[in-house]
Amino acid sequence: MKHALSEAALPLGFRFSATACGLKKTGALDLALLSSDVPASAAAVFTQNLVAAAPVVVSKAHLRASKGCMRAIVANAGNANCATGAPGYAASVKTVEETARRLGCNPNEVFVCSTGVIGVPLPVEKILRALPLVAKNRRPSARSFAELSLAICTTDTRPKTAATWFKMARKRIHFVGCAKGAGMIHPNMATTLAFVATDANIAPALLQKTLRDVTSRTFNAISIDGDTSTNDTLIVLANGAAGAPAIKVGTAAHRAFSKALEEVCHSLALQIVADGEGAQRVIEIEIRGAKTEGAARKIAQTIATSPLVKTAFAGGDPNWGRIFAAAGRSGVAFDPDQVDIHMAGIPVLRKGQPLDFNERAASNRLLEPHVLLVVDLHAGRASARYWTCDFTAEYVRINASYRT
Repeated sequence: MKHALSEAALPLGFRFSATACGLKKTGALDLALLSSDVPASAAAVFTQNLVAAAPVVVSKAHLRASKGCMRAIVANAGNANCATGAPGYAASVKTVEETARRLGCNPNEVFVCSTGVIGVPLPVEKILRALPLVAKNRRPSARSFAELSLAICTTDTRPKTAATWFKMARKRIHFVGCAKGAGMIHPNMATTLAFVATDANIAPALLQKTLRDVTSRTFNAISIDGDTSTNDTLIVLANGAAGAPAIKVGTAAHRAFSKALEEVCHSLALQIVADGEGAQRVIEIEIRGAKTEGAARKIAQTIATSPLVKTAFAGGDPNWGRIFAAAGRSGVAFDPDQVDIHMAGIPVLRKGQPLDFNERAASNRLLEPHVLLVVDLHAGRASARYWTCDFTAEYVRINASYRT
């Protein structure tokens, strides 16, 4: 998995661009454009929040109208364009129309995304003034992609990118992705904009099914603070420019495609957790021995979203009681007298009873950048993994003054 991207890592037939149009108070990059030279198969998953931003509404409609055949993504940071009424919806439509005019495509072939503060009118005239230059400056370059990945950031301390490839019919199939997100992160989905481009040849319906499957194990298996946004959007564009045959369901090529897509999404999702607002470490939660995968996931999510568990990890406190208690209130039935818990490789609970362990050594391990927590229910053969981060005072500081 590559994070520092080169031209060789980019899929064929895509161009990228970004600029500062004045939405961010700092004057940083805040408008981005990703386009395919040819119509591309498209798939997307969106926020499940009932309060959905105008760009989400527009993008959903365009995906349906185009029957999964899209050309571009235009995205802004610094303003969510949510709870902005008819003017906000009109702003998203105008953004799409101007983008389509500059690219020479149908407006229904353009996704529009926004991220930032909710409830503030979007000064769309700033976007419209900048779009001609953004469209003109699109390049198939690593630098342009890096600028795009930076332009979608809000409270992120760094951009998130990933790339991989696999071989099919003597052709290299490339994937490149970027994401933003550091707070309001939780299924379904999280406060993220995430874009993946690939030069694979795959039908929209199969791409959509594959993306939903991959999302369940990546972007929908992370949590920073238990909150979800109004703008969450994950988009994959596949334009077939590599020249390989079409990928068919159930084939070795489809398995390789799914694996590569999951690698990129997994990397981006974990980079989001690692950059959680105020976070010091990533906590990987593995639930073993559950009756069903759903039960394992529910327990993992309950532990991951417990403020008491997360603050214990912030201080390096091996307080297994908080973990045990969180599992017990998850709503999943299990026998507490059969449960084992390991924290950072150290056994702390066996068959529901505490074990003697070196508290100082355990605390030191819990202060490492990546900590593994394993809970074994001994109730079945199913398992699930979930990722979160610790909860620090810095998170409170960032979000107490986000608008001011």
